[in-house]
Amino acid sequence: MGLIGFIFWTLVFFTTLVVLCYKAVELRTATIAIGVLLLIFTIFGDPGNIFLAIEWVMFALLVSFNIPEIRRNYVSSQILKFYKAVLPSISQTEKEAIDAGGIWWDGEIFSGNPNWEVLRSNPKPQLTKEEQDFLDGPVEEVCQMTDNWAVNHRDYDLPEEVWDFLKTKGFFSMIIPKKYGGLEFSPLAVATVMSKITTRSGVLNSTVGVPNSLGPAELLLHYGTTEQKNELLPKLASGEEIPCFALTGPRAGSDAAAMPDTGVVCKGKFEGKEIIGMKLNFNKRYITLAPVSTLVGLAFKLYDPDHLIGEQSDYGITCALIPSKTKGLEIGNRHLPLGIPF
Repeated sequence: MGLIGFIFWTLVFFTTLVVLCYKAVELRTATIAIGVLLLIFTIFGDPGNIFLAIEWVMFALLVSFNIPEIRRNYVSSQILKFYKAVLPSISQTEKEAIDAGGIWWDGEIFSGNPNWEVLRSNPKPQLTKEEQDFLDGPVEEVCQMTDNWAVNHRDYDLPEEVWDFLKTKGFFSMIIPKKYGGLEFSPLAVATVMSKITTRSGVLNSTVGVPNSLGPAELLLHYGTTEQKNELLPKLASGEEIPCFALTGPRAGSDAAAMPDTGVVCKGKFEGKEIIGMKLNFNKRYITLAPVSTLVGLAFKLYDPDHLIGEQSDYGITCALIPSKTKGLEIGNRHLPLGIPF
């Protein structure tokens, strides 16, 4: 077989493989197609004996892959064993995070053949009258009160009257139930409010967004004790407490599994009392609202080497609520990335 013939058949085989892969043809059908092409090549391609023998041996291996027992026992299992050896194992906390929640309609997108009827069958959500009135009233008003240029280039903060307006109108309490003094808005309402105020000011958006998403209120609602909820949620709803959530750090970014920040359970004196508490060691960065916060939601990895609170030594990713005036907690000034103070 000459050079031109070699180039021709190489292109034919390569094109066939690309088409089969792109069309996601099942293995058995792809094997038959390649076998037919190889037979044609054997008859008309004038290949050398050694080259032809190699081609048929490779095809025989491909045929064997069609037998599930052979493929799983001698190929898939070995590849899986290799990756298990080179990849770090996930912690129990990471496993719980992976297993949390559901895929809703998103899973249909990745199926390659989404069932659009599943999406269409979901009713379109609607704002309640109370939510629409809030959008047409206080939201519209705070947008008119905010001068984006002054916030970003002169004051590096929202005006005091805007802060007061946000507190009195309940902007920090959209996800907090009414029994704690909150507005108890739906996720649609919160998203609509955030979309509206973002068009006016990025700083206004982050100021309202953190208490209604990453803030301690959400953690308290899911994991707080009754005493914690009764004490802190009304203060968060009224704006008496301004929260921030400290996850991001200079070394690991916002990857909670990789953060180096630690807490160690220990015994000691705090405010004159002998207690079981934690000694914390952390360094955070880019924490929205941190300079003006009164309550810090801190993410770290908790360890209990002396088993003071249980049998475990490593509790993994943990969150704690800490008053911003706690001794040893140092909070710097606002950051100014891209000219946006936060």
